[in-house]
Amino acid sequence: MAKILVTMPDAFLNKVDGLATDEQRTRSELIREALRSYMRRVSVHQSQKAGENAKILENLLG
Repeated sequence: MAKILVTMPDAFLNKVDGLATDEQRTRSELIREALRSYMRRVSVHQSQKAGENAKILENLLG
């Protein structure tokens, strides 16, 4: 598994660590899950946008 370096404000990191502790997860597990969730939302949004664009194109082409 690759390691990366991410910078963030101390206050934000404290919140991340607090949440990880509350959920009995590691910081890395929590951040990986947050990124997976973000990537799913982006993928859904892109699919919806593609559908909207296809409808616009259908309407234009009649």
